Amino acid sequence: MEFKALGEFSSLINDKLQSWLEQTIAHLPNFVVAIVIIIVFSILARVMSKMLRKGLHRALDSRQIADLLASIFKAIVMCTGIFIALEFLGLSGTVTSLLAGAGIVGLAIGFAFQDMTENLIAGIAMGIRKPFELGDVVQAEGVFGNVRAINLRNTIVETFFGQIEVIPNKILFRNILTNYSTIGLRRLEIPVGISYGDDPAAAAKLLTDKINECDFVIKKEETAVYVESFGDSSINMLVWFWIDYPGDTGFMVARHEAIILIKKTLEEADFLIPFPIRTLDFGAKGGEKLDSMLASQQNTGESSDESHSTKNKGGEHSSSEKRSSNEKSASQTNAKTADAPSSVNSNQS
Repeated sequence: MEFKALGEFSSLINDKLQSWLEQTIAHLPNFVVAIVIIIVFSILARVMSKMLRKGLHRALDSRQIADLLASIFKAIVMCTGIFIALEFLGLSGTVTSLLAGAGIVGLAIGFAFQDMTENLIAGIAMGIRKPFELGDVVQAEGVFGNVRAINLRNTIVETFFGQIEVIPNKILFRNILTNYSTIGLRRLEIPVGISYGDDPAAAAKLLTDKINECDFVIKKEETAVYVESFGDSSINMLVWFWIDYPGDTGFMVARHEAIILIKKTLEEADFLIPFPIRTLDFGAKGGEKLDSMLASQQNTGESSDESHSTKNKGGEHSSSEKRSSNEKSASQTNAKTADAPSSVNSNQS
């Protein structure tokens, strides 16, 4: 019995192996075709990715983005070849399962690394759109400087204070970005104030002509000086002119020279750049200025001093008159007293 059962088991295994061998032989052409397809697609993916990488290196500033796009393209071509090979082998169900599994894995990775994925996608999008290039002067989210590197997840900006700022690509992609190198021009706006006693039209014409004499000023026909507002102590004006930016003359140098020129020009033409002035009004309803109030008080003090001095002079005069009258009456009394004894003596004799 044991030998019989062992024989049946051996016969079953042989039948299975023979069946598999027959199926393998039957599908051997499909296996060969599938292998050929995979080899062809692998060679095609390698050649096309190299060509794409070279083209992207010329088109994009970031080599990392170019290499990433080329690698993604290569992986897509390879996966396409594998799926076609599986279809030749009659494993369409396996292809569906692989696609479903890849979708689930990609979704999980996207949720787990959401921030990283967002920066990565933003970096790829900016690499294609190219809102700025290496060396451009950009300003975004309070960072102002030159672009030094463009990576997959961030952009390196060197500020004009010599600091290195690392900006995530999603911030540059979402928010407002100012690129000063796109047009190559920049307008300077310099505020200045003149006295209320000066003519703003004459000052505007004088400053316009003087600013246009500078070598760094371009588009001279658009140089202008506008009266902006009435200030507390001056008539406020704005001096506008264009410069090349970035250019041979930097922004700070151009503004420095323009401010010095404006001050010198106004001083030579006898225009006053006033200091802050405060006018003090007195009285319950205002309107009485300090100088007029002091003048009235001074006049009042002088008149009171004059009346007081007059009164003193009158008192002194009356006192002197009274003193003289007293002296006169006293002398008269003394004379009478002197005459009295002489009369008495005469009577006795």
